[in-house]
Amino acid sequence: MFSEEADKIEKYVGGLPDMIYGSVVASKPKTMQEAIEIATELMDKKVLTFAERETASKRKLENTLRTTWSQQQQQQHSNKRQNTGRGNQGGRNNAPARVYAVGRAGADRDANVVT
Repeated sequence: MFSEEADKIEKYVGGLPDMIYGSVVASKPKTMQEAIEIATELMDKKVLTFAERETASKRKLENTLRTTWSQQQQQQHSNKRQNTGRGNQGGRNNAPARVYAVGRAGADRDANVVT
């Protein structure tokens, strides 16, 4: 192995995190390409593991939020049900609705006729 190649490998491996550095050095790569492949593989595993942990913790949080929201919604609905049967209390939801049409639709167009 050329000393230039060994120097390049050492510089490349020296910039890696300690855990990966130890694994790459232990595998004794003979070329720069081998060192890069080993380091890339180990970094991919590390990143994947980290991503899986993050995803798992986010799922726990999402489930907690959904459960809390669901409990709050149930409480609000039960409170609404308790207020039924007390007559017309003037609330928006209890008011009877009537609609009156105002305008000239269907009216006689002859202005001289008064009804």
